[in-house]
Amino acid sequence: MNYIQNFSWRKVFILSATFLLYFFLFVGCKKKENTIGQNSIDQNELLNSATTDTFDIISFSYLNDSIISDNPPFGILGSYNDPKFGLFNSEIYTQFRLSGLSPQFGDISSIVVDSFVLALEYVGGTSFYGDVGNQIFEVYEINEDLFIDSTYYSSDTKTHLGGNLVVPGMETLNMDPNNITVVDNDTIDTQLRIHLDKTKAEDFFTEYSLSTGTFDDNNSFLTYFKGLNIKTNNFGQSSDQGGVFYFNLSDPASKLTIYYTQDGDQKTYDFLINSSCADFNHVDIDNSMHNVSNVINDTISGQLEYYAQSFGARAVIRIPGLDDIPSNAIVHSATLILPVQYQTGSKYMPSSNVSIAITEVEGDSQLFGIGSAQYNDYKKNYEIDIRAYIQSIVTNTTGNYGIIISPILYNTSAERIIFNGPNTNNKEKPRLKIIYTEF
Repeated sequence: MNYIQNFSWRKVFILSATFLLYFFLFVGCKKKENTIGQNSIDQNELLNSATTDTFDIISFSYLNDSIISDNPPFGILGSYNDPKFGLFNSEIYTQFRLSGLSPQFGDISSIVVDSFVLALEYVGGTSFYGDVGNQIFEVYEINEDLFIDSTYYSSDTKTHLGGNLVVPGMETLNMDPNNITVVDNDTIDTQLRIHLDKTKAEDFFTEYSLSTGTFDDNNSFLTYFKGLNIKTNNFGQSSDQGGVFYFNLSDPASKLTIYYTQDGDQKTYDFLINSSCADFNHVDIDNSMHNVSNVINDTISGQLEYYAQSFGARAVIRIPGLDDIPSNAIVHSATLILPVQYQTGSKYMPSSNVSIAITEVEGDSQLFGIGSAQYNDYKKNYEIDIRAYIQSIVTNTTGNYGIIISPILYNTSAERIIFNGPNTNNKEKPRLKIIYTEF
C-alpha cells in the first residue's frame, strides 16, 4: 500500500504485525510520520502563530471481537469482577512436549505414581491485575489438535476429553506471585502448582508399556496427548474480587511433572511447554449491566466517560474541528491530553502505556499505529503527541476518522482504563492544544 506520498517523511514509529502483535495492538501496515513543522518554529514567529485548545471532542468506545491470542508472550489465567467493567475471565490452552525422546521407564509394574503436578511460573512479583487470593481451578485434557502455525482467537475454545483432572479437595489455590514455593526442600521461583489426578499419569505409563511408539517422537506424543485447558471456575465471585495472573509458559519451570517411585528410588519425568508448543489465551468479558456496555459504539453516552479494556473495548477520540484548520497551516505542536479516573493505590491501575492508532477508512477494522504514550500518575492523564497526524489531516493525506487508544498490552493482559469524557463532572476534561502557523 502507498500512503501519504506528497512530502518527505521520516520513519519514527513502526508497529510490527508479528513481534509487537502482543505488546501493542493490531496494525495492518507500517506508518510513516510527517515531519513538516517539527522543531521548525522560531520563538519570534510565535507572534504570528495560532494557538488553540478549544476544539470540541467526541469520545466513545467500540468493541473489538476478533483478537488473535495464539503463542502470546505469556499466558493469562484467572478472573476478577470489576465494579465498573464486570467480569473478566481468562483461560490457557497449551500443548506439552516430551523432555526426552524414547524414555526408558523399565518395568512399569514396579512404578508407583506419587503425584502429578502442573507447574506454571509467574512472570514476576507484580505479574497480575486485580488482587491476590484464592481461586478455584479446573484442568481438562483437550480432544482437538493444536497447530503451532494456526491462528487462534481469544474467543476460540477446544472440546474436552473426560472430566476435571484436578485432585478433588485441591481445587482452591492461593494466587500470589509473592508466595514462597518449596519443591523437594528447595525454595524456587514462585509457581502456581496444580495437583492433577494420578490416574492420568498412570495412563502414560500404560501407553508406554504397549510399545505403540507414542513416546518415540513429539508428533506421535501430540497425537496421543493433545494438551490441556487450564481455567478457573470462581462461581459467584463478588464485585471487586479476584485477579488475573500472568505466567511465563516458555520458562523451563512451566511444565507437567510425574513424580514416581520405582524400586525404592524417587524419580520424575517432565512434559514441557516450549516455543514449539501451540498455545493461546481464551478470554470472556461480561460488561452487561455496566455503563461500558452502553458507551460502546454510542457517541452520546461516552461524553461523560469512556473506556478501554484489554481484549475488549478500545477508546476513540474524534475532533471534527481539525478539518477547519487552514490548508496552508504548518503544525508545530499538538498535544492531546486525556485525563483518567483513578485513585492512587487502587487495584485497577490504568495501563502504564497506551498505543495510539488510526484507520485509513471510516469504520475500518484495520488499525495503523502512530505512537504511544505513558501514564502520568501525578497528573492522572496521558499526554499524546499527535502533531504529525494533524499535519496529515491538514494536507488531506489522512482522513479525520478519530484516534484509537488501547492498553499497550491489549491482547496479553487484563488491564482497563476509565477516561473522563468532555462532559465529565470531574475537574479535568480531555483537550487538545495546538500551535500552528499559516503561510
